[in-house]
Amino acid sequence: MGITMDKTTTAVEAAIARVGDGAAVMVGGFGVPGTPFILIDALLDAGVENLTLIKNEANEDHMGVSKLIEAGRVKKLITSHLGLNGAVIGMMNSGEIEVEFYPQGILAEKIRAGGAGLLGFVTDIGIDTILRENKQMVTVNGKEAIFEPALTADVALIHASVADRAGNLAYTKSGRNFNPLMATAADCVIAEAERIVETGGLDPDAIHTPAAFVDHIVPIRDVTAEYGILQHHVV
Repeated sequence: MGITMDKTTTAVEAAIARVGDGAAVMVGGFGVPGTPFILIDALLDAGVENLTLIKNEANEDHMGVSKLIEAGRVKKLITSHLGLNGAVIGMMNSGEIEVEFYPQGILAEKIRAGGAGLLGFVTDIGIDTILRENKQMVTVNGKEAIFEPALTADVALIHASVADRAGNLAYTKSGRNFNPLMATAADCVIAEAERIVETGGLDPDAIHTPAAFVDHIVPIRDVTAEYGILQHHVV
């Protein structure tokens, strides 16, 4: 009989203890959908600081990763926009936090490249804009292009709609935008899941992130107001 590893047996506090001061942390989500609020709250409670966060946006004021930023735990945010968060915009303008912006597609591709083990990629997107400032420029087939380095992280915090105990994950709707990419691009992957099934309970064709990428699974036992209404079909 084979031995099946159960990745749900680690308490959230022990899993989050993998995040140390100064760590680079990818956080999934596309606004509210797919954002791992339980894991973010646990990271806030852990008291770590000087973090570099990689997230599509900063959530809204006083929720999600904004709590970490407003608490002074984040030294740098790598993101695509801050339009929904006046508090973080104010901190950026006052120099309390460094913010590095990328177009959303470029940010996603930098993470995908990191997960694929690539050093980076070349693109002509933004070639005539400020995006080229302080970037390495290359020439490909006689055309100038920007070299974009890949992004990786020490830890990724992600949200899945359903997981099995081995660590296979499935996402729904816009939760599939950044979570699957980030799950491949970090040394340690901690996932929270709305529902956990026994190993083998997921249709193999419905698995978006294989268990090999996932280190810990944390069940969402209490759905907080931040999640809104989690009401969608799960496999």
